[in-house]
Amino acid sequence: MNSPARSLGLAWCFQVGLAVLAGWSSGFSSTALAQVTTIPNTAGANFQVTPGGSRQPVRSNTVTVPVLGQRLEIIKVGDRGAAEPGDTVIYRLLVRNAGSSTINGIVVTDDLPLGLNLVTESPRATLTVGSSTSSVTLSPTTVNGRRVTFRYPNNLAPQQTLTIVYAAVVTPDAVRGNGRNSAIASNTAGTLQSNTASHLLRIRPGILSDCGTIIGRVFVDKNFDGEQQPGEPGVPNAVIFMDDGNRITTDADGMFSLPYAIAGYRTGTLDFTSLPGYILAPNLYRIEQNSPSRLVRLAPGGLARMNFAVTPSFREGQR
Repeated sequence: MNSPARSLGLAWCFQVGLAVLAGWSSGFSSTALAQVTTIPNTAGANFQVTPGGSRQPVRSNTVTVPVLGQRLEIIKVGDRGAAEPGDTVIYRLLVRNAGSSTINGIVVTDDLPLGLNLVTESPRATLTVGSSTSSVTLSPTTVNGRRVTFRYPNNLAPQQTLTIVYAAVVTPDAVRGNGRNSAIASNTAGTLQSNTASHLLRIRPGILSDCGTIIGRVFVDKNFDGEQQPGEPGVPNAVIFMDDGNRITTDADGMFSLPYAIAGYRTGTLDFTSLPGYILAPNLYRIEQNSPSRLVRLAPGGLARMNFAVTPSFREGQR
């Protein structure tokens, strides 16, 4: 036999559930919802004080749920699910006024993934009203770090959709990120905010997975140890030829770099015709460096160094 307390609990739960369902399904049509600013909700219940006794009705307090006259929705999509450095990704933002009143101006902030850069002149916008779509003008786009901000200065009427399309270039830094970005829309005053929309772009390393970077310098070696010491200047405009035909020229400090070099055993040769007045500096400690060529092993994604030591062909005290 159920206790009075158990009978009360079962009756209460059952009747409250029916009352809430009835209130939402029969008391408020779509037309009625558009005409009110709050939705009243009241639940009723009855219970038995003693088993088999008469039921005592109880009515709850009235709870009101506000109906928002303004509501923003945003969706973000990309033209691809995966990309690699060098690719261009097209993003599309759809901002819809799903409320019943006009929204004064739209501001969309979009946080790009690490390694993706906005193509400055790419943003375009259209406005869709029913089945008609027309081009509209955005305010100048601003970029702060990885955050891109789009502004639509005009009003967005109920059920209108603003579509913003832009391009972003995938840089090598993207392989260090997760490819996920998010966007959110608000009105100009900042008092209304949409949901957060996100897009996940899978970053493939592409050719970078097989590449590395070669760096080095050409310098005047005064003590013939093969290492640049304080007071040993770099030599500008020196030319190094790589085994694959790449021609590299040193900067004002005698330094050079070759990014995206194919991994493996790589050879670089210093062209002394680009250095009139200099010859190879003899190395007193490493005989293998007494050559104008350098052989390095470059690991995928790694870094290798090629240094070339030179000395003036006419030194003080010599003729």
